[in-house]
Amino acid sequence: MRDVRGLEISTRNARSLAAYERAVDELHRYSGNPLATIDAALAEDPGFVLGHCLKATLAVGATERSLEAMLREAVEAGEAHSGAATARERAHLAAARAWLERDFDAALDRYARIAIEHPRDTLAVQTAHIAAFYLGRQLALRDVVARALHAWDERVPGYGYLLGMYAFGLEENGDYARAEEVGRRAIELDPRDGWASHAVAHVMEMQTRLADGVAWLTEGSRGWDADNAFVFHNFWHLALYHLDLGDVARVLELYDTRVRPHRSDVALEMIDASAMLWRLRLGGHDVGGRFEALADDWRPRIEDGYYVFNDVHALMAFLGAHREADAAALVAAVERRAGESGTNGRMIREVGLPVCRALGAFDRGDFRTCVDALLPLRDVAVRFGGSNAQRDVITQTLIEAALRGGDAALGRALASERARLRPGSPATWLVQARALDVAGAGGEAAQARDRALRLRARLLAA
Repeated sequence: MRDVRGLEISTRNARSLAAYERAVDELHRYSGNPLATIDAALAEDPGFVLGHCLKATLAVGATERSLEAMLREAVEAGEAHSGAATARERAHLAAARAWLERDFDAALDRYARIAIEHPRDTLAVQTAHIAAFYLGRQLALRDVVARALHAWDERVPGYGYLLGMYAFGLEENGDYARAEEVGRRAIELDPRDGWASHAVAHVMEMQTRLADGVAWLTEGSRGWDADNAFVFHNFWHLALYHLDLGDVARVLELYDTRVRPHRSDVALEMIDASAMLWRLRLGGHDVGGRFEALADDWRPRIEDGYYVFNDVHALMAFLGAHREADAAALVAAVERRAGESGTNGRMIREVGLPVCRALGAFDRGDFRTCVDALLPLRDVAVRFGGSNAQRDVITQTLIEAALRGGDAALGRALASERARLRPGSPATWLVQARALDVAGAGGEAAQARDRALRLRARLLAA
């Protein structure tokens, strides 16, 4: 039998295949319940190896220690039936096995190779794309999709999903015009595609097109499925636009109703919550008891150690909630894990641990130590994953540390750099004004402050 894109698969059960196809579509669209759907496929045919592989990729894409048991079960079940599997299915098993053994880089390379040999294998393409995002392999984020597109056009089911992924890869590599063009085309093909909406939102964030971004996500949200699991992150981007506009009340409203409308221990959701609250803290804004509630949900993960990008954001919550003991325990755990030989150990040593130490220094008012730790990391921070927009919190913390520490030269230099990269943001010009104040350039500071106010008024009027 073959799937909807013409790829040979091992099952001979038509109902199992139909359920598998639904699960793949739900995975690509971030809606429905792909886990329940693939379980239905496996109930029809327990020996359907690619069904077990899809279940494994659900665990891979979550960066959750709690799903490691599910990943192991899926890999071992697939391996038990691998005698009847296709070569492609066995390659999927090998890739998932590498992730299970915490060789994340090898897993990405294996998924990427499947996508080269079977460019219409959307499961391999998406898993490699997401893994590249987690591991900070920016070129792979774009090129694993680009290498597959020769086998696609609008007649192939799921073409829009490939375009959405490609748009994000283009954006993360700085090709904003092409990214927006491709992302908009993906939305034309399927308005429900939250990942493509997210790619275009990233473009507008990088270009500080705040009014465009607010309109894009406000209009686009009407097309998303009600159960879209990616909605919280797109509304996080909407909150970023409003934060740049200086509308803190709207940011907090979005946090409470869209980003974190209820208690959740899902790592991806908690990361966005921590990142938003930390940005608000850098700006001196009162967030009430939100840090405390979030720290409660991060606390059981202190010894988790699955992915250091998660650890950094957990630390933000602990510091914001003044949980000194939890923060110290987390940093000590990260220090112990720095000796690991796997991918996560490398990410800890190169970026994660220095960032943790810098955040701790910032929290205790040791701004010079914070600056000294963060300044050399900016060029290599991509190595521990996340997007350009997410990692911008490192730069924002660095600038704030320089200003609070009275480093006039560095503060002015960083603010000047930011003004040229993000000229459409009122918040950027307020930072510029503060840097000029620290440098003793009061007249120029007043001009920057006036520019921020005029820009904000114009954007709000739009």
